[in-house]
Amino acid sequence: MTTVVLADDEALLRKALAALLPLEGDITVLAEAHDGASAVSATLRHRPDVLVIDLEMPGVDGLGAVAEIRRERPDQVILLLTRHARPGVLRKALKLGVQGFVSKSAEPAHITTVIATLHQGKRWIDPDVSALAVVDDCPLTDREIDVLRVTGEGYSVADIATRLSLAQGTVRNYLSNAMQKTQTRTRHEAARYAREHDWL
Repeated sequence: MTTVVLADDEALLRKALAALLPLEGDITVLAEAHDGASAVSATLRHRPDVLVIDLEMPGVDGLGAVAEIRRERPDQVILLLTRHARPGVLRKALKLGVQGFVSKSAEPAHITTVIATLHQGKRWIDPDVSALAVVDDCPLTDREIDVLRVTGEGYSVADIATRLSLAQGTVRNYLSNAMQKTQTRTRHEAARYAREHDWL
């Protein structure tokens, strides 16, 4: 029996998976979470064999939640569900030790198989996800991507510095570099440009 916590802000999809996964395989869903913060608390409380988490959620996103969980449970097995396999995001997820990537459009039977694969200590990246990840034309560094991602959420330079534990001058340097590389005039334009090119 494999225990699972499901985290996805789309209630319909989350409920469907919670109902279907136990029918497809030897799976028990311990808890459901509707955002990143509740994903962290549910995972730390229930300690599932596998956390199945959506990449894009309100507030703390999937990667933010994974980073928090990793600090408390470094060996937690994680399956990331994604619609948009952005190269920068996948690179960051791999650095965080995410073991599996599956498209959100995958059949429940396939997701069940991948959960079992991860529980056995193996890795899994859906071919359509890995194909997109290979096409990496992003000129931005990981830190520039981090800063632009937080900028896109509407935070000030001071807020970004606090959230990323950086000096304000360092944040300004990263933003300036990102604006030069994207040939934009403001940090918000740079963030929008990066998002449109699937770099964030």
